[in-house]
Amino acid sequence: MATKGILQGLPWWVTWVAIPILVLAVFGGLIMSVVGFVVNLVFKALLLVALVAGLIYLVRKFSSSSSSRGDW
Repeated sequence: MATKGILQGLPWWVTWVAIPILVLAVFGGLIMSVVGFVVNLVFKALLLVALVAGLIYLVRKFSSSSSSRGDW
């Protein structure tokens, strides 16, 4: 509620253009660091899931083919 009183007499472009540009200029590096960290974390999680799925697939494939032969 307090921000409406502060921004009430200002033109629209100050609220919707100037203030977001100032926020990005000041905190842009921090925002990009956080976004980069999250993207890196998601990529590593997906890579881990793909590797585990591939390992499970290979183990099941070779264990089923070796069990059908009967000789280890």
